[in-house]
Amino acid sequence: MGGVKQPDPARRSERSRQAILRAARELVSEVGYAKVSVEAIAARAGVGKQTIYRWWRSKGAVVFDSFLALSEGGPGDEGVTLPDTGDIEADLKTVMRATVAEFADPGFEAPIRALNLEIVADPELAAQYREKLAGPVDEAKKARLRSAQRAGQLAPDADLDLALELLYAPLYQRWLLRSGPLTPQYADALVDLALKALRP
Repeated sequence: MGGVKQPDPARRSERSRQAILRAARELVSEVGYAKVSVEAIAARAGVGKQTIYRWWRSKGAVVFDSFLALSEGGPGDEGVTLPDTGDIEADLKTVMRATVAEFADPGFEAPIRALNLEIVADPELAAQYREKLAGPVDEAKKARLRSAQRAGQLAPDADLDLALELLYAPLYQRWLLRSGPLTPQYADALVDLALKALRP
């Protein structure tokens, strides 16, 4: 006789977490950040409100985690890290191709576009976005660029904030204005052009 299989609380808890993150993204896409509430997220995810507050202190925290989970590395104690094979060109192409694929994916694109609309209109939300989402991801990118500087692959005096803008701003503009295709070839071309400016 096999006996009754006990449910695994860790797995159930992870399922709830993923359902909450998915619900938060869907609701931001559908009604906009301002109209989303913790109650609505809980109802959509099929959990109690207290379950959300056990893991997140506010609506903003849930929403930002839900976007980070879509993006590079996802949330976690280890933070965001970029590949470091020792070859900055190969590593940047890997990251930029992944970013381009992400922005071309409707499941990612719709909620991010909705969040961007809200950020444009709400300076407080924009500040939260920089602190919780964009800031940590940018720091990880700069850490990889610093490692390339130490290896002599990038100019030692290169302005790394500007370097990130050189890489990412054309991609964001193309995505925002829907002005051209987001392809792996486009990602590679951005890296090639940026490295021309940044190499020693």
